[in-house]
Amino acid sequence: LSQVTENTLLCPSPGAMSQAVAKEVPQEEGEGGSRRSNWGLLVTAGVGGTLVALYAVATPFVTPALRKVCLPFVPATAAQIQNVLKMLENRSGSLVDIGSGDGRIVIAAAKKGFQAVGYELNPWLVWYSRYRAWRDGVHQNTKFYISDLWKVSFSCYTNVVVFGVPQMMPQLEKKLEEELECNARIIACRFPFPCWIPDHTTGEGIDTVWVYDLKRSRGCETKSLEITPETES
Repeated sequence: LSQVTENTLLCPSPGAMSQAVAKEVPQEEGEGGSRRSNWGLLVTAGVGGTLVALYAVATPFVTPALRKVCLPFVPATAAQIQNVLKMLENRSGSLVDIGSGDGRIVIAAAKKGFQAVGYELNPWLVWYSRYRAWRDGVHQNTKFYISDLWKVSFSCYTNVVVFGVPQMMPQLEKKLEEELECNARIIACRFPFPCWIPDHTTGEGIDTVWVYDLKRSRGCETKSLEITPETES
């Protein structure tokens, strides 16, 4: 009896073996499924995080393009910067760059002694412009604002630089005509204004700049007041 019992314990019957295997297999499959589920969650989280990051970076670039009038970012060339600076010779006062991009014009003007300001809708470009101004040591003479140009008044500036597109030039021409003083000078890059006649032009091709002095465009003249002495009656 003891031998039969011992053999039975050492060599379980086929039915007992099948039951044991049946109990173990689901457990292994459960562990494998759990591992696959964890990997799936990690992959989903990684893809989701990447998409959110791409959205955060791309939105400031894409959003302006969804507006009625698009002002895309196209970096100014070295020749354009030199042409702008040439047209600013013998000028003084404050300067604003409408659509300042990465701040090249503003920084170059600040190095020439101007108190220069840039308005740009793309926050990434504004932050980069501030960094460049700090790196070049002109951050005290420059300011960069995240703003829509149509919501800003330019009445306090005497020098205006514009990198525009044809679709926006008529409306911007009217806006500047209404806001700027007679002593203002406007420098348009790449595209001229439709109605104003430029007082100066320099450069060629995409590097051409057109200069408009509102004093001449408006026919502003300095008139001296004649004072007639009062006569005693």
